[in-house]
Amino acid sequence: MKVFTTDKIRNVVLLGHAGCGKTSLVEAMAFLSNITNRMGTVEAGNTISDYEKEEVKQQFSIKTSVVPIIWDGYKVNIMDTPGSFDFIGEVEEAVSVADAAIIVISGKAGIEAGTRRAWDICEKNKLPRMIFVTDMDIDDASYRQVVQDLQELYGKRIAPFHFPIRENGKFVGYVNVIQQKAKRWNDKGTVDKSDVPDYSQENLEIFRDVLIETVAETSEEFMDRYFEGDEFSENEIRQALRTNVYDSSIVPVLMGSNPQARGMYTLMADIIKYFPSPDQKECAGINTLNNEIFNADYDFSKPKSAYIFKTMVDPYIGKYSLIKVNSGVLKTDDMLLNYHRETEEKIGKLYVIRANKVEEVPELHAGDIGALAKLQSAQTTDSLSTSKNPIAYIRASISKPYVFLRYVAKKKGDEDKISQAISKMMAEDPTLKHVNDSESEQTLLYGISEQHLEITKNIMLEKYKVDIDFMTPKIAFRETILKKSDTEYKYKKQTGGHGQYGHVKMTFEPSGDLENPYIFEQTVVGGTVPKNYFPAVEKGIAEAVKHGPLADYPVLGVKAVLYDGSYHPVDSSEHAFKHAAIHAFKHGFMEAGPVLMEPIASIKVTVPDEFTGDVMGDFNKHRGRVLGMTPMDTGYQEINAEIPYLELIGYDARLRSITRGYGTFSYEFVRYEQAPKDIANKEIAAAEEAKQNK
Repeated sequence: MKVFTTDKIRNVVLLGHAGCGKTSLVEAMAFLSNITNRMGTVEAGNTISDYEKEEVKQQFSIKTSVVPIIWDGYKVNIMDTPGSFDFIGEVEEAVSVADAAIIVISGKAGIEAGTRRAWDICEKNKLPRMIFVTDMDIDDASYRQVVQDLQELYGKRIAPFHFPIRENGKFVGYVNVIQQKAKRWNDKGTVDKSDVPDYSQENLEIFRDVLIETVAETSEEFMDRYFEGDEFSENEIRQALRTNVYDSSIVPVLMGSNPQARGMYTLMADIIKYFPSPDQKECAGINTLNNEIFNADYDFSKPKSAYIFKTMVDPYIGKYSLIKVNSGVLKTDDMLLNYHRETEEKIGKLYVIRANKVEEVPELHAGDIGALAKLQSAQTTDSLSTSKNPIAYIRASISKPYVFLRYVAKKKGDEDKISQAISKMMAEDPTLKHVNDSESEQTLLYGISEQHLEITKNIMLEKYKVDIDFMTPKIAFRETILKKSDTEYKYKKQTGGHGQYGHVKMTFEPSGDLENPYIFEQTVVGGTVPKNYFPAVEKGIAEAVKHGPLADYPVLGVKAVLYDGSYHPVDSSEHAFKHAAIHAFKHGFMEAGPVLMEPIASIKVTVPDEFTGDVMGDFNKHRGRVLGMTPMDTGYQEINAEIPYLELIGYDARLRSITRGYGTFSYEFVRYEQAPKDIANKEIAAAEEAKQNK
């Protein structure tokens, strides 16, 4: 592939709800730019960007694909991201290196949860954006309704550039609102200019008024002229658009039909015309030699540096680190320092990546997106630079996974293979987390949702030939006591020769400290238990609290006091007193009002206003307590509540159903509380059954 300079590069991320047409839009772009000689479809499973077998099977995007489109002498790096929130990490990776965004909306489905989420992502990352409305070939798609809904949500920033012309239910052309001219497609696939049809004049007036008012808002001079009734020239309109699309104060709305590849010529022209090249964006890191700010700013003349925004791992082709060059010009065989890993590596060959295919290039200029092969220690969000100018860039913020499932190997002996597969998948997907919970003897896999975890399981089987079963995870209950007990235990064994003798009298009561398993004290007087055996007694308590007598869960909040006992001058030993303490604990604990404690989470749920009642009702059904609500921007509320961890199992699916996909949540452990009797009884019975089955 040809090498492109920074001013000839555009980095654009496609965002939007699942199924809105992002992948088919890429197909149309690829076809018109002669990358392909035919357009694939999601249904046929032959698109450029959905190449994973699981994507073909599911018929939606799972991974972000980078597809460079060469158009009119420019390289437009299109990043096609998944629309489902299950794969939000893929979106966050792409957004971290994008210079602008296209939010894709289905003209038939209209504004959806993924649309609003895409807008919020652009706002958070200060990305210039356009909106492209698809499905204009479908008769009941409504471009006008989409524009109205966008204006209701986002105000006068919304600027419709075009609207469709339909005749006899067919999409035959469009009206350019800026030029106030109609354009119709001919048999050659190009357009013929014509006057605006009479039946489109009303829509032209509506959309023209919206556009002119948006332009007028960009300066006081324009606003004064607008109120005086002056007309703006086409050149003035375009100049205002060019400036204000950059800073997101104007958001153009375009439209087209992906299957017919209509609307893409104007879209590609406007991407080049209105979106910034990388050197018009700011980019800064820290020079780690002097802790001063390094303003990279995608300047080709500055020392080389790059940022790894994504990792691809394939069992057959190996590992690729996808990078954006932040400064300088990378060349084959450059030596680069990975500041975060404290390693320096020869980068070898440079590649441009198109979905799952790579093409070698001699160099990559600042602002361009490419790939490096087989960097040993590199991970996603690492920084690369020269050893003379070591730079660290801010790592992209990747969503934390909160949904977890227990897993076991389907085939005995596959545990090591599964561990290796999960490690490779976590390198590709930072929203996966693996936890080996030795306390409850379970392995846990964390993800964004249960669907995310199920698809991970499918990919693991397909790519790495290992299979796992998911199970409901065990919740980390605890045991404690509510009363005081007084007990003694005499550990006595005679085996010929020296025997074993340890005798303790102890009290057990609540310590009032649920942060720690136990407090140990001794009040022995008169030497009935020699001092040198006190540590052995405490060791017995420390061991006993690991597996409580009630249901085999760890113990919290017990005060153990050794106040008396006896010893044998020959047979007593640390071993004997340790075991005497263990048995005393088990008896004393069960006599002191033992109860099961369940973990409680502090949870934050963000939802649009209209769903707050339903979400709070769900909390009430699942033993939750709503603590309050905080209004947020754009009509959202943050609900603060507390809920038992047991009720968090399946919560992501419940919330998605209740809020039609708009709700998100996060939580953290806050404390333990006494479990209700029915739940405690169920756990105790399960523990007893497990003990009998051993």
